[in-house]
Amino acid sequence: MSLRRTRILGTTTFRLALIYLALFSASAAALLGFVYWSTAAVTARQTDETIQAEITGLGEQYGQRGLPGLTEVVAERARNQRQSLYLLIAPDGRPLSGNLDSWPQVETAEGGWMDFVYRRPVGGEIELHQARARHFQLPGGFQLLVGRDVQERIDFTNRIQTSLGWALALVLGLGLVGGVVMSRNLLGRVEEINRTGREIMAGDLDRRIPLTGSGDEFDQLAGNLNAMLDQIQRLVISMRQVTENIAHDLRSPLNRLRTRLEITLMEEATPEAYRGALERSIEEADQLIATFNALLSIARIEAGSTPVGEESIDVSALVRDVAEFYQPVAEGRGQTLDIDTAPGVATTGNRQLLNQAVGNLIDNAIKYGRDDGRIAVTARPATDGIEIAVADNGPGIPEADRDRVQGRFV
Repeated sequence: MSLRRTRILGTTTFRLALIYLALFSASAAALLGFVYWSTAAVTARQTDETIQAEITGLGEQYGQRGLPGLTEVVAERARNQRQSLYLLIAPDGRPLSGNLDSWPQVETAEGGWMDFVYRRPVGGEIELHQARARHFQLPGGFQLLVGRDVQERIDFTNRIQTSLGWALALVLGLGLVGGVVMSRNLLGRVEEINRTGREIMAGDLDRRIPLTGSGDEFDQLAGNLNAMLDQIQRLVISMRQVTENIAHDLRSPLNRLRTRLEITLMEEATPEAYRGALERSIEEADQLIATFNALLSIARIEAGSTPVGEESIDVSALVRDVAEFYQPVAEGRGQTLDIDTAPGVATTGNRQLLNQAVGNLIDNAIKYGRDDGRIAVTARPATDGIEIAVADNGPGIPEADRDRVQGRFV
């Protein structure tokens, strides 16, 4: 057995197909069995009713015409009937009339019923046929047997049994073939997903699961997985950019720190000069530590390990304090910093993070705005919360970079 065939037979789809096939086969077998039983029961009942009707008619003839008349009627019916069987015997066992050669050598069941095999001439040949009959005693020791040839009924029920057997075999065969075909098709779709996953794990992040366009469950699953892979790829690219930006931002202060220390060591200097160099180095190190602490704080908040905080914040006062802190810096570049905060604007959150966010916005406006430009800082209530805005009349962000600038550390 090939590996692919083994995988098909071991799939969940094939097992479900087998379970469904077993249930369907059991239901079909029960239905067909009921049909067979009903058909056999109806034909058997019809045979018994026909025999009983014959006996009733012969009983009436015996009552009206006596034994001679009964003998004459049995002889006449035996000549004209093809399926009916008759035999009238004397007390000594001698046949008087009928189309049977001898009395059947079988035991009589309750009610006078008996089933036996007799020899019947058909087309010049003698065949053994199955018969069902009923006999009863007549006055004077005479016995009468009335029966029917049931060979055709038996052949019919045998054909039904054979047909039912072939029908069940056909159902099982088609079910197995259908299960294999369904499992192969589903296994092919699953294998496409697995192959795509392996290629992505090997480093091909641009690989996506192909869609058939049918809109079925597998296409929906593939679409969701592709959307997830797109998001993962964006996150990976973003992380690469973050890493590059962090490395770029930290490289300059580290280089300045290293250069300052090298120059200090290379020159003969006074203790005051050494002290000044060390103080500036400590300032650079503090800036580096602050950058790392900010990165660590953001990572902890995003991971949920550090609560954001729910302290009450006077937003109006906070924005005004931060803007006033940067006012001298803006004036030093010839910029005008206007502050417009509505009174009583408040919220709950983390004061330090909000302070840092507002400060970053104002710092960017000062750095990248025009030297003689204007910067407006506002805080006011909004429809769904509060609005803090920092606007300037600088060159603005190029349109091509407006989506990218929203990424972290860009």
